[in-house]
Amino acid sequence: MACSVEFLLLLPLLFLISKAVSLSHNPILPKAAIFPVTKDSSTLQYVAHVFMGENLDSLNLVVDLNGPFVWMGSEFKSASQSQQPIKSCSLKCSMAKPIRGCYRPGGGGGGGGGGVGYNSKSCTLQAENTISRISTSGDLNEDMMAMEFWDGIGSASFAKSEKFLFLSAPNLLLQGLANDAKGMLGLGDSRISLPSQFSTTFGFFERKFSVCLSPKNGAIFLGGNPFEGSMMSTPLISKKSELEKGYYIDVSSIKISGKKLPSHREKGILAAKISTVVPYTTLESKIYGAFVESYIKAAISVNMSLVQSVAPFEVCFSSKHVENQRAGPNVPIIDLVLQSELVKWRIHGRNSMVPVSDEVMCLGFLDGGLNPRDSIVVGGYQIEDHLLEFNLGNSMLRLSSLLMEEKKCSDFEASSLSGEIF
Repeated sequence: MACSVEFLLLLPLLFLISKAVSLSHNPILPKAAIFPVTKDSSTLQYVAHVFMGENLDSLNLVVDLNGPFVWMGSEFKSASQSQQPIKSCSLKCSMAKPIRGCYRPGGGGGGGGGGVGYNSKSCTLQAENTISRISTSGDLNEDMMAMEFWDGIGSASFAKSEKFLFLSAPNLLLQGLANDAKGMLGLGDSRISLPSQFSTTFGFFERKFSVCLSPKNGAIFLGGNPFEGSMMSTPLISKKSELEKGYYIDVSSIKISGKKLPSHREKGILAAKISTVVPYTTLESKIYGAFVESYIKAAISVNMSLVQSVAPFEVCFSSKHVENQRAGPNVPIIDLVLQSELVKWRIHGRNSMVPVSDEVMCLGFLDGGLNPRDSIVVGGYQIEDHLLEFNLGNSMLRLSSLLMEEKKCSDFEASSLSGEIF
């Protein structure tokens, strides 16, 4: 009896790549797993497209670079029958740092039995929507996740993790997310973030990931990246406060057209957080005031004309007679000077000026307030068309401005989920 087409298409889903045999049938080992990312025009959020659940349904998750794990609204829980809860007394739960301890009725401890209901309570974690700042508790679960592997020569192969850990949270946490987003994709340095789970499941990859954001089609790469050009390196630093977890770099000074801004910190060192949930870079008010004053002076010196501000931006210019170059409008260059004068994050017009009309462009930096949690937050617009590689093994950030290499993040598009999944 002939097999139906539907049955033949489902056959590949019965296989799983393990660490021992991952893609061993392919003579060219993959360089990375790739997740496509698009920018939502109404919220300016970056949305990753993932495939999860028993039917590997397509889901949209807002990218949170500093998020400790993947969380999704509870509606996904009822849609996937393959989902399994994680128990409070399990090793996976302790690895996730739950907000409640191991549940043992009667207060029994240690190994062995503990009476009826022993090890039966769900593993509970605290989840936060880092855009709306709403937080609540949710239950840790595991389910299937599929991902595309990039081999460097253009062909696609897919694999799935049978037991991917994520948090199921109340749907109220979805408030403020892009339309159709079902949760957030956490890329932080925790044991159950997407990069950490990936390197554990597919053990021949390094514990690192890359982000390449775009106004259109960007990507997240796990384990490697497709870029072969030169990249600047700087250490990732840790903040001591529990409220300040995330990816930070030291900024020793800020320069505009080569001129250093006055320092407002001892020794001139500032910790800058890199964020995908903040649309535009924010600066503490004192820093912002000096920054704007210096930028306007540099802009006027090259015959740029100030015009009326356009919310949310404070400083706007006429774009008439401003030459467009490979890296955007020819405007004063901003440098975030890092560990030395030779190491700097250079921001050209493409990442400093936001076009708001055919004739007006605005400085894409905002006042972060008098006492913000972070003095500098490098936002999504400044990250776009840069390749940022976060190496969790040696706590280093490597970055490159692709525009200076005559490339864009949209050059690295993932294919749709089609073909064989192992």
